[in-house]
Amino acid sequence: MVQTHVGRVVKLDLASVLAQPNPHLDLRLEAYETSTRNFLKAVSNYTQRAVTEITHRKNNYVTTKSKVAEKSKQLEQETNQCKVKELELMKVLEKEQEERKEAEVSVAAFRRQLASIKEKCASLDAEIEQHRAIVQNLRRERERERSLLHKYASHVSPELAEIERRTQCVMEGIDKDKILVRFTHVDPSDLHREFSFVIDVSSKVYKVPTTSPFLPTLPILLDELNESRDIYSFIKQVRQAFEHLVTQGR
Repeated sequence: MVQTHVGRVVKLDLASVLAQPNPHLDLRLEAYETSTRNFLKAVSNYTQRAVTEITHRKNNYVTTKSKVAEKSKQLEQETNQCKVKELELMKVLEKEQEERKEAEVSVAAFRRQLASIKEKCASLDAEIEQHRAIVQNLRRERERERSLLHKYASHVSPELAEIERRTQCVMEGIDKDKILVRFTHVDPSDLHREFSFVIDVSSKVYKVPTTSPFLPTLPILLDELNESRDIYSFIKQVRQAFEHLVTQGR
């Protein structure tokens, strides 16, 4: 059998071929060569396409590999930056935790102080209430005393006015622990002329800071007063000294 160039199989009758006067076997070499050239051309075209595709794929691979390498490098840089930031955040977190612990300690201390202050405030409130009660009692007592004093003064004032009129002597408080004593009817030539002195009773030792007019014998009278402690006799003696002063023409 012989296969033709078109792929058709033809049965070869060798006996009939040999029976011919000039035996000849047509191998169809031209068709074979044409078929071979076409096959080689097809193989060459396939090879060229394959090389082109491989080259294209290789180029794509190199490009993709370069991009992946660049992306990997970028990711590595970003990863390193993230690690650096993570370390910084860890430090910040540790610092915040330390500050939180310090703040908790401070808050605990402030709470203890606040509790102590509240206790003191409660104690002070109780004391304030006690003082208020005491003040109210004192106010009531003072009002009662003031009422009694007004009642007493309403009876005493006329008597005091009569005593002042008869003795021609007026006493009044002018400052803390100081009494002003004024006399009239000392000078016969001028009955309304005033003679006065101020006595300081703020301490155990009596003092007379001023007299009007000046009284030369005042130191002697003051020494006698501090020995006797009789202030009424002292007032009487001072009036007599003023009268003696007028008599002497001063």
